[in-house]
Amino acid sequence: MQPEDAGEPMDRALLIGVSDYRFTKRPHGVPGKLPAVEHNVPVLHEALVRAGVFADEEIVSLQSPDFAEAARELQRVAREARGLLLVYFAGHGAIPSGGDELYLQLRDAQVFAGEHTVFNGAVSFSDLMGTVLVTSRADRVVVVLDCCFAGNAARVWEHFEDKRRVVLLMSVQANHRIDAGDPGTPTPYTKNLAELLGEEDGTTVSRLAARLRERMAEQKRRTLRNEPWEPQLRADAGADAVRLGKEGPQVPLLSPDGTGPSGTAPRPPRPPRPPRRRLPAWTAALWRRPRALAAAWSRARRRRRHSRSGAGGGTRPSRRILFRLALPVLLALGMLGVGLYGPLGLAGGDDTHCDPPLELRVLTDPDLEEAFRTAADAYLTSDANTTDAGCRHTGITVHSAGSSDVVDALRRHTDDWKEPEGDEVNPQRDIGPQPDVWIPGSRAEVDRVLEEQDTDAVAELEPAESPLAYSPVVLAVPDHLAPEPLNEVTGRPLTTMIDALTVRAEDAAVRRPDPEFTDSGLLATVGLYGDASAVARGEAMVAQPGPPSPTAGDLLCALPDDDAVDDRTAALVPEFLLISGVDCEDITRAPRTALYPADVPGMDPVFVRVRWDDGDGDVDAVARDASVASFHDWLAGDGGREVFARFGFRDPGTREPLDEDQDVDAVKYAPSPLDESAGRNEMEQALSAYQAYGGPGRVLFLLDSSGSMAGVWQGPSGGPGLLRQTLGGLGADDEYGAWSVADTGDGPYETLLGFGRHAREDAERAVDERARVRDASADPHAALLAAFDEMEDRGDDGRPQLIVHLTDGRHGDRLSGGRLREVLDRAEASRVPVTVAVLGSGGCDEGRQDRRIADVSGGRCLDAGDDVGAALHDEIARIGTGDD
Repeated sequence: MQPEDAGEPMDRALLIGVSDYRFTKRPHGVPGKLPAVEHNVPVLHEALVRAGVFADEEIVSLQSPDFAEAARELQRVAREARGLLLVYFAGHGAIPSGGDELYLQLRDAQVFAGEHTVFNGAVSFSDLMGTVLVTSRADRVVVVLDCCFAGNAARVWEHFEDKRRVVLLMSVQANHRIDAGDPGTPTPYTKNLAELLGEEDGTTVSRLAARLRERMAEQKRRTLRNEPWEPQLRADAGADAVRLGKEGPQVPLLSPDGTGPSGTAPRPPRPPRPPRRRLPAWTAALWRRPRALAAAWSRARRRRRHSRSGAGGGTRPSRRILFRLALPVLLALGMLGVGLYGPLGLAGGDDTHCDPPLELRVLTDPDLEEAFRTAADAYLTSDANTTDAGCRHTGITVHSAGSSDVVDALRRHTDDWKEPEGDEVNPQRDIGPQPDVWIPGSRAEVDRVLEEQDTDAVAELEPAESPLAYSPVVLAVPDHLAPEPLNEVTGRPLTTMIDALTVRAEDAAVRRPDPEFTDSGLLATVGLYGDASAVARGEAMVAQPGPPSPTAGDLLCALPDDDAVDDRTAALVPEFLLISGVDCEDITRAPRTALYPADVPGMDPVFVRVRWDDGDGDVDAVARDASVASFHDWLAGDGGREVFARFGFRDPGTREPLDEDQDVDAVKYAPSPLDESAGRNEMEQALSAYQAYGGPGRVLFLLDSSGSMAGVWQGPSGGPGLLRQTLGGLGADDEYGAWSVADTGDGPYETLLGFGRHAREDAERAVDERARVRDASADPHAALLAAFDEMEDRGDDGRPQLIVHLTDGRHGDRLSGGRLREVLDRAEASRVPVTVAVLGSGGCDEGRQDRRIADVSGGRCLDAGDDVGAALHDEIARIGTGDD
């Protein structure tokens, strides 16, 4: 008998289209049938065969399968695939009322609000990603989703380090529903995709995604919110360069072990593998807590580092093997998770089958997310959460969100959190699912909510009496700048410590994380301000080019970007991060010594039960209360203390390290005195003062309008389109302007939009009417110097400022040598950050002009390796006061 894994490597495709739904009536039915989807599978099947991507016998097509049928076929296809596994899904996509997860609904899908699983007969995209990356034996896996809310899958994709082998094509942007179109033809997205696949000239993945967007724009497609319908792409750097089509992708072959070119020789058969064993019980718990699985596989990187290498040489590979390497940057993982956990069921010990565990949603501070995710992982496999039969009582999903957003939502928007009624206020979208448990970084945050919570709030907070752990917020100073004698490391006000630091080193700097995003940043701000009269002085002490890092972990990872900055910069961060460390990839940071300010409160995370009116149901409420109580008791007991000790926390009562054997030179064993926990009033006052300081923002846009921009001008991802998208981040009180950069003989630029306050509609109209490609070259050297002059003339009144340069990066000699040095010197001296959006690949590689300008000014450099539109919008939103 041959082992089931024996045989030649095999490509397999599974196309799933769900047009006919069994349950379409209220209260539990899906929105309706989708006759257009019935045409999708045969059209795409024919296109894949015609393009030579798959042989006909390698494709399995399923029309309107129910959960069980899809599960059987998916398991078989997954077992057989050894090269490329391609699965396509079209049908209803849905978002549960409890959060922004994406669910893909099969023929027998039903909606039961309030049950353990809101969508029966459906699979979450988190389960898909987690399951396929853990269990799939295919060499390459990728995804196409043609459904409402398809873009919501992108956030899940970001959680996985191994996403480099998964490319995700989504029919529409997040949080948008779409029309399936004419019942007699395929859906618009799939129709365009199939046509582009069959092009004679071939195409790259980035070009394919761009052309899909262009086609949808040319066809004037709009979502059901009457906004432009914009297909989305998620792919790691380098995937966008692969060429697809009749001639095959132009990439070198890999040797069988994946280490390098191997000419055109066919890949030898793989050695037989032993038969697949029954999956162990612990995988069942993982499938039921997708974000925890994502974290176990890889911590979500908050900062993206790009490493790019050019393709090697070699002869043209054979077309079949080329597609095996290239098409993963094109198509579909889709619904592999269904097939892997559908038929196997959830297993306990031996042959025990377990009911799905009740899922708890835990919301915490961003700086605490990794610690509490690790604690949740440990709890899930503990005796406290395991039945005698080996099943799990509870699954836990841990996520974080900006601290001030959470406080505001719990104060004023609990009804919108439970049942969003519009796009203006939607905590489900902006924060995440309704939490069962909230763990803020300070008890003062709970008091801030309780003091000003709406009387008709539908969420009730029940904080535990004692904090779970404690960590002082310290001034982490580079070792060579630490004070001597060491008795100066405690007992002094923060501002006094900073003054002493600048005496020891004139060029010393101090940075703090965003006080609106994480409690550690706000606690540091309490010490910086002291009282209301010292706000300006406190902000001057931590002034930096550009916005602050979102979290303390991000701050510690950002400093080593420049060794000189790292060696002279102190960071206000929680002490535990100096012990447990932060995940900064392969970065070596300057060693630091912790100073303990006497007036900076520490972090004391507290466990808060959040009850939602009528949210659990009578039966579920009892079980949920028991699960919450069990998790709290474990966290407060030996299990939680062991995890907190490993992360470097202190006992919340004695303030001594939980790990008695801790041996870290950077921190003191028992510094004295440590400031008491923060009070509600001082936290509220510090945040209000921070938000009021500086006032509205100023932004100057430089739009490269030279002739070389013609190829990246049109559509939402072109220069003018990106500029228009960012305007939503600017409010009525912000000041901004836009220049068209092209040297037409009258100077390096002409004004598209005068600097000042603008209504968004007027600004968009001006860009639409005046922006055009010129038959001239750009002079970025002269334009940037003029931009610095413009911002300098606006004065230094504390208002945030930003220069945005939208360009294709083709500067030639006009930004080299002495010209580049002059711009770099001016950028460093001006203290106005420059964010450069390079509309092409490689523009932000190490050493490129735009990257150097962004780095020295404290801005960002964005190129095809980033989601440029989203990242640029975030940069503007940090400066402006707009609502988008």
